[in-house]
This record gives sequence, C-alpha cells and structure tokens, in this order.
Amino acid sequence: MSELPVLFDELPTADGGRIGVATLNAPRALNSLSLEMAQQLDARLEAWAVDPGIVAVWIEGSGEKAFCAGGDVVALYRAFSEGNDNAEAAGDDDPATTYFSLEYRLDYRIHTYPKPVMVWADGIVMGGGLGLTAGASHRLVTETTLIAMPEITIGLYPDIGASWFLNRMPPGVGAYLGLTGAQLNARDALDLGLGDHFIPREHRAALLEALGQADFGDRSAPARRAAVQATLERFEARDKAPAGQVQPRQDTLQALVGNVDVETAVSRILADDSDDEWLAANRKRLMNGCPISAHLVWRMLERHAHTGLADAFRDELVLSVQCGRLGDFTEGVRALLIDKDKDPRWTYTDVASVPATLIDAMFQPPWSSEEHPLRDLGHGQRVG
Repeated sequence: MSELPVLFDELPTADGGRIGVATLNAPRALNSLSLEMAQQLDARLEAWAVDPGIVAVWIEGSGEKAFCAGGDVVALYRAFSEGNDNAEAAGDDDPATTYFSLEYRLDYRIHTYPKPVMVWADGIVMGGGLGLTAGASHRLVTETTLIAMPEITIGLYPDIGASWFLNRMPPGVGAYLGLTGAQLNARDALDLGLGDHFIPREHRAALLEALGQADFGDRSAPARRAAVQATLERFEARDKAPAGQVQPRQDTLQALVGNVDVETAVSRILADDSDDEWLAANRKRLMNGCPISAHLVWRMLERHAHTGLADAFRDELVLSVQCGRLGDFTEGVRALLIDKDKDPRWTYTDVASVPATLIDAMFQPPWSSEEHPLRDLGHGQRVG
C-alpha cells in the first residue's frame, strides 16, 4: 500500500456525481492522526465542500485494527519537551499550538460540513479518532468498534470537542467517561449519541457499491442527505449490535458522580468495590490516572455545559497547550509510550492535593484574545 499519510479517491455515482473517499493510511500506528494527515485531510475536505460534483464524503482507516487510535502524542511529547527545554512561551509557531489548532479546525469542519460525511468507525476509535467521528453526519459503527477517551492515563483530558458533546449525554455519564476513560462498544455509541448506524463489517464493500448506485436527485442538501440515509438504512442491523455497557449501569454511574464535586466523585468511584468487570477496569484506570487531569475533565464540563462548540474548541486549545507546559502530559506519554515503564510519576499523588491555583493557571491563554489561533472559529456558523 502507498506510504502517503492519507489516500484519496472519488467513487463515481450512477447519476454522474462522485463520493469523496479519504483513507487514513498509517495502519502500523493504528492510523494515529499526525500533523501531515490532518493537513491533507483538512485541505481535501475544504476542496470537496465546494466541488459541485462531490455529493458526499466517506472517511475510513486502513488495516483491520483501527479507524484512528488517537493523535500523534509521541510527536507532541517531543514538541513539548523541546519547548520546555527552551523555556519559550507558546505562540502560533509552537509545534503543539500548530497541531492542536489544525486538529480542532478539522474536527469543527466535519461538525459543520455542508455535505453528508460518513465515518466508517470500525475497530479502535480513540482520542483524535473520536474527534473525526463525533461531528460526522453519519457515524457507522460495527461489531469491532471500540471507543474510548483514555486521556487521563497520559495527563491530558478528553478534548476534540468532548467538552461539548460529553455534556449532551445523560446527566453524569459524560463526567464518568471522562474521568475513567471507559471503553465503549457499538451499542454504547448508539445509546450515547456517538454513533448513528450499526452495519456489520462484512457489508462495507456492498455498502460502498450501493452508495455508488444511489440517486442523489438534484444534489441539493436535502437530496444528498436523503440518498445517503436511505442507502444506510438498507444495511442497518442494530439487532446484531453487542449488548450495551453504559445504559444498564446508568443509574450506578449517576449515583457515583452526580451532584458532587470532583474530589467526591473520584472518591466514590475508587471506593466502589463492585466485582463488575467493566466498572473495575474503569476504577483501575482512574486510580492510576493523572490527578491533574481529573480536575481538568471536571472543570471543562462545568465551563461548557451551555456554550457552543466553537467556544469549547477555543478553550480546549488553551488547555491542551498548557497541559504540556504546566501539567503532566509529557510525563504521562514518557511513561506509557516512550520508556514504557507504565509507571508515570505524577506531580501530585491524588486529586485532593492538586492546588486550585494550578488549575486556574492552566486555563490562562498564552495569547491575547486577538491572537488566539482559533479566534475566527465558528464565525457565521452555529452548532448545537
């Protein structure tokens, strides 16, 4: 297979249109989203948006294991480490600022795209991969879909718009997922609004063929969406989706994190001695996770309970950059992915010991409002 970071193709339709196909092409890295991949995908989506011949877009990952297992955090680790060594303030030319700015612009573009965007969310969908998936108009999950936001394990927090969409889940559920990095399957995605259609993996080729035969009518926005929707419904197989993990435990999750502060929520989760395997795995992840991250998860959900998506992305850019400069992100990546000793030495031993002054400082932008790299995001557009 070609070594190009993203492969692009255009599938002709029977009525003379074309479906843009983008394939993330780093299977050995589980299609983790590099800066180059994000640049290429964003540029092509921008071009396809104004191409009258393109009726819809399909995004997938190469290989059998993952759609996209996250962002290229190793490259970010190196960028943060070099920046910290030089003691330079973040600016528009800072590699971390560049990466996160482009990633969030790409995610926002998908949320606001004028044409149907189908994401084949097969296999692992984590972090940056969920950022590409969450905003698509048609999110297709399969029997192998595994979704998670495990940023607490590396000293980050659920970004990629999660500060906005986790708040749109049943009360308490988003906070629990953010604190624990809980793994979700296809049924969970459907139940929580992260997926739209369950389609067995074996039907991918037949589905693409059917999309090529679809009638997109006058190619107006309603006609395009109707054609995609009608075709997907022919392959819908929700009765074959695995049993959900979140919905049957929703009352438990809400009891653990509802109507309390972050210290109490973390204490309740860690004190729960249930032998439920899913809850136990989540508990262990939180126990070993970054105490600073727990505060960031909680604070971001509070800040964006009633804001727009563009505002959430602007806030996330500030916080993501500051996680590397003031937080524990570099230590988390070092331990899990660089040295692989699996034993990060967090700055603070528990959530209660994290000073509020640090969290407050991490929300201070390293740019003025006029210089914010995402200051124009959302102008003239509204999501939610």
